[in-house]
Amino acid sequence: MTQVEIGRGKSGRRAYALDEIGIVPSRRTRHPEEVSIAWQIDAYRFDLPLVVAPMDSVVSPAMAMQIGSLGGLAVLDLEGLWTRYEDPEPLLAEVAELGDEAATRRLQEIYAEPIKEDLIGARIEEIRSAGVTTAARLSPQKTVRYYKAVLDAGADIFVIRGTTVSAEHVSGQAEPLNLKQFIYELDIPVIVGGCATYTAALHLMRTGAAGVLVGFGGGSGHTTAAVLGVAVPVATAVADVAAARRDYLDESGGRYVHVIADGGMTRSGDIAKALALGSDAVMVGSPFARSAEAPGRGYHWGSEAHHPDLPRGARVRVGTIGTIEQILHGPSTTADGSMNLMGALRRTMATSGYSDLKEFQRVEVVVTPSASTR
Repeated sequence: MTQVEIGRGKSGRRAYALDEIGIVPSRRTRHPEEVSIAWQIDAYRFDLPLVVAPMDSVVSPAMAMQIGSLGGLAVLDLEGLWTRYEDPEPLLAEVAELGDEAATRRLQEIYAEPIKEDLIGARIEEIRSAGVTTAARLSPQKTVRYYKAVLDAGADIFVIRGTTVSAEHVSGQAEPLNLKQFIYELDIPVIVGGCATYTAALHLMRTGAAGVLVGFGGGSGHTTAAVLGVAVPVATAVADVAAARRDYLDESGGRYVHVIADGGMTRSGDIAKALALGSDAVMVGSPFARSAEAPGRGYHWGSEAHHPDLPRGARVRVGTIGTIEQILHGPSTTADGSMNLMGALRRTMATSGYSDLKEFQRVEVVVTPSASTR
């Protein structure tokens, strides 16, 4: 890969955002109804290549059940309000009423309430009772402490998600999570991330993870780039991690690890491009924070927004545009790619002539640095 000289003492790769990528139609087209967008990870098959991000403004137990019934997978944040409070609804209503200046401090106060193990089990069992696939998230720092409660409650998929997760965390303060040993001892598939480079992804794949999250999550409310200076454009990150998946497939003798783009996708076109670049599925939050059923009541925030020492996210107003079903399957009442996300994906695949997601990963793309798509 060509290096760009930043100055005499430093050079770096040119990386691309999703806005700079375009999907090229092929000579063959299909009818959208003849396109399959189904996705399967381990033993779990979904009608949609969609994972809804573990954020309190987006996923409640009720929301997880509804997303599951519509063909997707929603991940409940086990370090969020639903495991800290018996009834978080009054607090969610309060957060929606806060002024911008008071929001971060109040979020820190609300999330200072300890996590309760009995609520972890209760929330997972509540989602399982609806007969949908149950996924739950913990951070690497909390995984060892609470994972048994997750397993005992019968979660189907375990998500270990942080801003950046590595297979070689070094700490003199506490014993770090040994991902390889931990995943080996579990009987359920584990999705882990985020990561943004070929090398980091390859190391995570070698731990035995079923899926790897690509990106730093957070999306609309994320300020990691401003606070930490950490940023890798999603298009390049996905393509790099897809290359790691290909090489690990050869290295392991055929073990396929799913690549899940995480964050930075707010429109249907973003989702299509992430899949075209090599993702097997996408993890999104803000499009569903805009649904009428969302717990955030028109506001969106992630776990980074209430960090007790260094918040790296903001509570942002995203508004409400329609129901979950409209946002997923239409009909759309806007022309900006914010609704009927899956219908748009089908049409993109049909226009480029591909019948399923694995085939679609071979679609031709172009770089359009001067394009303004928003």
